Amino acid sequence: MGEYTKDEDLVMAAGIAKLCEDLGVDPTDPITLVISRYMGAAVMGEYTKEEFFRGFQRLNCDSVKALKKKLPALRNELDDATKFKDIYEFSFGFSREKGQKSLLLDTAIGMWQLLFGIYKWPLCDQWCDFVAECHKKAITKDTWVQLFEFAKQFGSDLSAYDENGAWPYLIDEFVEWHNEKKANA
Repeated sequence: MGEYTKDEDLVMAAGIAKLCEDLGVDPTDPITLVISRYMGAAVMGEYTKEEFFRGFQRLNCDSVKALKKKLPALRNELDDATKFKDIYEFSFGFSREKGQKSLLLDTAIGMWQLLFGIYKWPLCDQWCDFVAECHKKAITKDTWVQLFEFAKQFGSDLSAYDENGAWPYLIDEFVEWHNEKKANA
């Protein structure tokens, strides 16, 4: 850990960038979310000493070289539906600003574009346009979690959507917005 930190208790952004370089991955590569999830990282851009060592222990790695060898298996987790859902849900807390309950809208949009780029939800760009134009507020955990379920259930076909279902109001508003845009096209 020493080569990644100036502070004995924290690996900050520069140290994480160095770790990524040693692993041969870009810091924006989604594999960093998988690694951070194993570490149980509380926030983006830093690992505590405990998180860092916990991640290596959970991955049964005693070195960065050993972790690098595990990258293909970790990357496969992004293609596993159950593990991807766990990574998606982890990303909410990981991406929040310290001390905040909700996720800043710009951060949420960036994370959705990254994660739904992997999951390949065809309405992601429209969803992001909608929240940027119409919502303009932070995203709650309930909306974050339910959006994944919504994307999984409906994909690009919203014809079976029931506005009386138990979806968050923001998803109801998106469907209405989407249908109006589609009707006016």
